[in-house]
Amino acid sequence: MTGRLDKRYARPAFGFETRMIHAGAQPEPVTGARQVPIFQNTSYVFHDVDHAASLFNLQAFGFIYSRLTNPTVAALEERIASLEAGRGATCSASGHAAQIITFFAFMEPGDGFIASNRLYGGSVTQFGKSFRKFDWHAAFVDVDEPENVRRALTPQCKAIFVESLANPGGVVSDLEPLAEIARDAGIPLIVDNTLATPYLCQPFEWGADLVVHSTTKYLSGNGTAVGGCVVDSGAFDWGQSDKFAGLSEPEPAYHGLRFWETFGDLAFTVHAHAVSLRDLGATMAPMNAFQTLLGIETLALRMERHCANAQAVAEYLEAHEAVGWVSYAGLESSPYRALAAKYLPKGAGSVLTFGVKGGYEAGVRMVEACELFSHLANIGDSRSLVLHPASTTHRQLSDAQREAAGAGPDVVRLSVGLESLDDLIADLDQALRAAASAG
Repeated sequence: MTGRLDKRYARPAFGFETRMIHAGAQPEPVTGARQVPIFQNTSYVFHDVDHAASLFNLQAFGFIYSRLTNPTVAALEERIASLEAGRGATCSASGHAAQIITFFAFMEPGDGFIASNRLYGGSVTQFGKSFRKFDWHAAFVDVDEPENVRRALTPQCKAIFVESLANPGGVVSDLEPLAEIARDAGIPLIVDNTLATPYLCQPFEWGADLVVHSTTKYLSGNGTAVGGCVVDSGAFDWGQSDKFAGLSEPEPAYHGLRFWETFGDLAFTVHAHAVSLRDLGATMAPMNAFQTLLGIETLALRMERHCANAQAVAEYLEAHEAVGWVSYAGLESSPYRALAAKYLPKGAGSVLTFGVKGGYEAGVRMVEACELFSHLANIGDSRSLVLHPASTTHRQLSDAQREAAGAGPDVVRLSVGLESLDDLIADLDQALRAAASAG
């Protein structure tokens, strides 16, 4: 049930809601169990020596060791690939692990890439600090003007990385011109689709080459399972130049096998399992895969309610006397409303930010006064969540970086959940009034 949405692949034969329940799953052949079992084991018996050799030589697909592949995780990979209309997927221990796996396939020491300066604070830190230990270098650019990206290109640039719907909220990336710039440069466009999910946005339709998820968020949907995933469109030509030697040149560990030549549009996905997971070990646990599979079964229903609640909350906050501004792409006042209509026609997501009058201290007081909204560092939960990014997720960044990321001192981030709308609004109102009276 997978398929790339371009001329080389037919549109998937089944609807999104059907695929979110059935893709990657079939009755277990021994017992007939209808739900995907939790294969909580480390390794798998070979048929014979020749079978073992063919698996280790990548001459046959199968299971060797759960650091590389696991049946429960494989079911989740197929389901996410189907929902994103991709060729293949690789799940990992977290969203950050998925990002490392993505770049590990084609980056070499001294290489660089262009990243939006409106990313989740943890990604800015990972790209700007930890990646330097690999001698990988991120150039952060304001992608609201796509030509900024073209001007920032260098011969060492290997990719462009953006979020379809940016965290902490309200910023929509213009994917189509960014994809054109990437194609002209012969490099992949990588899109983090965590906040939008494949239900709201389909980056491959707009020319993206790789999609990254923190499955911890909306795909899981209930705050119980940490995980990540990278999905390959199958459309990028990894052999077009010498930039991507990890995928196009002989791999010594596999007797000189060339992934792009041997596996074609599955090259990235096979490499991610056979090399990246093998050596980095950032493997998703079978239990987490199982919980995420369960979560995805209700993704479309949840996202409809998430978006409806968030739209109403954003409109309420925009009219509140204690609020200075609201950033949510679904508002008529948002500069990203037209882009949201283009790329996210079913809704602008459920993460939004707003500025509390009174600045940093007022923002902190407001967050602490919330009773129904849980104060914690996560998004995409069925429960509504609240955070003050400047004092938490974005505190490692400079003042300028926080401002660029939309996480200034007065900013409060909401991840609007599935509760009764009246209850959510009542809680926000009392918290805002408590913050104002204390000031």
